[in-house]
Amino acid sequence: MTAAGNRPAGPADFDDAVAALADGFPADPHEAARHYRRLALVLHPDTAPAARAGRAAVAFARLTAAWEARAGQETVTGPRHTYLLGPVLAEGGLATVRSARYDEGGERRKAVLKIPRRPRDNDLIEHEAAVLTRLRTVGEARHRAYAPTLIESFRRRHDDGTEHVVNALAPLDGFHTLADVAAAHPGGLDPRDAAWMWRRLLTALGWAHRAGLVHGAVFPEHVLIHPEMHGLVLVDWCHATATGTDVPVLLHRHAGDYPAEMTAHLPATPATDIHLASRCVARLIGDLTPPPLRAFLRGCTLPEQHRRPQDGWRLLAELDEVLERLYGPRTFRPFTMPATRPA
Repeated sequence: MTAAGNRPAGPADFDDAVAALADGFPADPHEAARHYRRLALVLHPDTAPAARAGRAAVAFARLTAAWEARAGQETVTGPRHTYLLGPVLAEGGLATVRSARYDEGGERRKAVLKIPRRPRDNDLIEHEAAVLTRLRTVGEARHRAYAPTLIESFRRRHDDGTEHVVNALAPLDGFHTLADVAAAHPGGLDPRDAAWMWRRLLTALGWAHRAGLVHGAVFPEHVLIHPEMHGLVLVDWCHATATGTDVPVLLHRHAGDYPAEMTAHLPATPATDIHLASRCVARLIGDLTPPPLRAFLRGCTLPEQHRRPQDGWRLLAELDEVLERLYGPRTFRPFTMPATRPA
């Protein structure tokens, strides 16, 4: 069976996918998830051949029921809890993120499990757990909501002897990435709406920097905002490093976003995160950026690391002064995400 990109399935592809339903899913959870996505792409009524629309609806319902039944039977056990796995929520470059549920104190609770696709990446997942623990124990308690809550981290051993490190995290319901926000506002986001996201991002970074950490991967997909609550969470701390050390891993897809010190493998400082965050904000506002904010952003992304701002919280105070000159005293602006993205 072939399912390249999002092209409509041909009759042969469709018939092969229907036949594959009888074989079930591979035992490996990552292979099973990939197999499910391949079949779903071909069997979905929107992509199946028009002449097989009726059969596609039946086959897709059968696939969905089989996948849900499989997910409802798979468990992962850690030192503290046994997790009943649910659907895959996301596939990142490093790990698969799955929904899960567990029992505690007689109540059913939700969790998110982050599992590396390759055992060779276990060290990065383990590193993220150590960073989240440091933020919670060394960072100021009043800012803990700016990072995910780690429930526990443990190793999952498979029948073939391989192991995967699993990070169990509290779910982030109602949040959207800055990539989602940008996609919903292709002409640029009103700077007054971007302002609260920017302010909270600087607060999150200031908190991490005071704990002696550089995030090292402040990209739109790693910054989550809650529209109604005006909340923000910075995720994916796998790439974080101690201030004054080299960021361990760079992402190829963001090669053009990194400041010079990162590509040269020089020590990272708070100025490194400020550069990355400022690029996020600049792209989010786009052509709607007024000249004073454009100049402010330019100063945050200077090529020379030592010339950039070095303190997120001090920079926040300077940003507030610029915003007040532009828009007057700060007021709460309701923000919502559209139900559907623009065409």
